[in-house]
Amino acid sequence: MYNRSFGLRRNPFNMTPDPSFLFLTAQHREALVGLTYAIMQRKGFIVLTGEAGTGKTTLLARVLQFIPASQVQSSVILNPTLTPAEFLEMALLDFGVTNVPSSKAQRLWTLRNLLLKAREQGRVSALIIDEAHKLSREVLEEIRLLGNFEEADEKFLQIVLIGQNELDEALNREDLRQLKQRIAVRLSIAPLASPEVGQYIRHRWLRAGGNHPPFSSDAVSLIANASHGIPRLINGLCDNALTLAFGEGSSAVETRHVQASAVDLHLSTEPQPEEPAEPAAPMTQEIETVPDLEPYNGADPKASLWTKWRGRLRLTPRHETGDLS
Repeated sequence: MYNRSFGLRRNPFNMTPDPSFLFLTAQHREALVGLTYAIMQRKGFIVLTGEAGTGKTTLLARVLQFIPASQVQSSVILNPTLTPAEFLEMALLDFGVTNVPSSKAQRLWTLRNLLLKAREQGRVSALIIDEAHKLSREVLEEIRLLGNFEEADEKFLQIVLIGQNELDEALNREDLRQLKQRIAVRLSIAPLASPEVGQYIRHRWLRAGGNHPPFSSDAVSLIANASHGIPRLINGLCDNALTLAFGEGSSAVETRHVQASAVDLHLSTEPQPEEPAEPAAPMTQEIETVPDLEPYNGADPKASLWTKWRGRLRLTPRHETGDLS
């Protein structure tokens, strides 16, 4: 609606996980490189967790875009609310198996042959489960057993679990300790720090073809406060605020636009005015009344995975430039 008015080629605050808009903070860069390295080095089980809306699915899309198809075959499950039998069927279907056998034994045999063929071709096989915090205990146990496709020095199937922070809680359960022990790499991403929110907005604006973002500094501060640094909420607030500004014919997004958007999206932290109470009916008897995101400063307290892994990646992006260095 407002793209042409603000000189944009595309919507900068779309809700879809578009990897071309990925904003790489230090933690997102570390997760991106960590996922890529762990998959390509056949580490086995990999876990990525983060608050809802922090960009995990967008990060996954960028990883799959970055790794050449000649080096990896992947099966991506986006809706894991399945039975164990359905899960195995879905995994095979997304690996490209069109004629899935009816029995579990035949399905496992089909998967084993698929993994062995990829290994002979020098390709990595990755099973990636998004929204993994929704997996049932029975399916998690089935996934653990799929990790047994291996040799003494190599995992045939790389299994990536991506989910909200509840996934960490599930993996800490006593009855899932065997799965937890097999996790080789754990990664996490958190909401943006307040100073990063303005950088995020500017990054997406430029990627959409704009020049200088039309958000006042006070508007950006209010967006950071109302969104708590969660990118998905930032997108929603910015999109709604831009629509309001466009409707007014304004060339700038001010705090009033953001405040109205926050109220519309039920993100406002300010108390809403209450409706005036109806006057009480006269009483014949007197009644006694009764009185009534520390900002990121660039410092890293420990050697980051980015530092350890960046030199080991020598891949060519599948679509666009995308060099991680």
